[in-house]
Amino acid sequence: MNRFNLLQKTKRLVIKVGSGLLTNETGPNLDYLKELTNLIDNFRQGGFECVLVSSGAVACGMATLRLAKKPTDIAKKQAVASVGQPILIKHYSDLFTSQGTLVGQVLLTRADLENRHRFLNARHALAELLKDKILPIVNENDSVAVEEIQFGDNDQLSAMVAHLVDADLLLILTDIDGLYDVNPKKSKNAKRLSVVEKIEQSHLDSAEGTSTIQGTGGMITKLKAAQQAALYGIATWILDGKTISLADKVRSGADIGTLFLAQEEALSSRKYWIGVASKTKGSLIVDEGAIDALINKKKSLLPSGIKQIEGHFEIGDPLEIKSESGKIIAKGLVNYSSSELNKIKGIKSSEIEPVLGYKYVDEIIHRDDLVIL
Repeated sequence: MNRFNLLQKTKRLVIKVGSGLLTNETGPNLDYLKELTNLIDNFRQGGFECVLVSSGAVACGMATLRLAKKPTDIAKKQAVASVGQPILIKHYSDLFTSQGTLVGQVLLTRADLENRHRFLNARHALAELLKDKILPIVNENDSVAVEEIQFGDNDQLSAMVAHLVDADLLLILTDIDGLYDVNPKKSKNAKRLSVVEKIEQSHLDSAEGTSTIQGTGGMITKLKAAQQAALYGIATWILDGKTISLADKVRSGADIGTLFLAQEEALSSRKYWIGVASKTKGSLIVDEGAIDALINKKKSLLPSGIKQIEGHFEIGDPLEIKSESGKIIAKGLVNYSSSELNKIKGIKSSEIEPVLGYKYVDEIIHRDDLVIL
């Protein structure tokens, strides 16, 4: 599928913009915010539904508090984000309101998406905003997040949001013009990749993460976001956000940036949550026979293939399935607790009841609750 054909089928866009574009050394980059507002208005006037995933809260807070460096202390980062977020959203609200567009602020943490009930609540809230023609502006809730503020990035959040709203395309606007075959900063012969059908290890190896005063992330996090979006059948287009007439070029399918195609057999929303959004509570180490049954024969996981149990978990918890070398093979929802599995690992399904005195099901993780990674 080429760019033009993809855009012909696109109704809903998620647009992610990073701190490097939105802010400068003095705080919010007001000139760029105006350009971004015009860009999104252009998309909306062209018939696209849009969701904006915006970084910039910490950077805005740093400027307001006159901090030269991003704090390393978690509590300080949270305080800085809490100062910066209302400043950022006020700029957005003023600019979009002047164009006749209402905005709705949506702050999410990873915990909101790991919990199935809260995940669905966020999904419904975003759907209602779009139904009412309100532009959702999503950011990570850095003022309360702990783990996320240390390790999170809005690239992967944007892939989650694309799934939440059933987007057709994820646009990641950055300060570089796409993915290259080798690091363009180190090689003058580096060539931009126009289309990537599937992200391979070689692509990950050619990219390098970056960390600036304003933001976190880099090409690595964008590739991971594209991988996640592809699982749900969503293409990702990484573009230079400073490109002139970007909306026109996107709509015409111009050869700019790098387009990452979607997986042809997309996961259902439920399986996407299991494989990507859910937080694992433990791991099952399995043998080669079990791996072959899961990957090649598309079978459920039985107790006979389990070599080792890691973590404490209950029935229904998400688990990782790993090879004996430690490679993550799959994720799934378990049908037995860790205490039960420690008693029945390695045995045949027919022996579960004699060992435990009861049996729920034969499968430790049923195929319907399993996602191969």
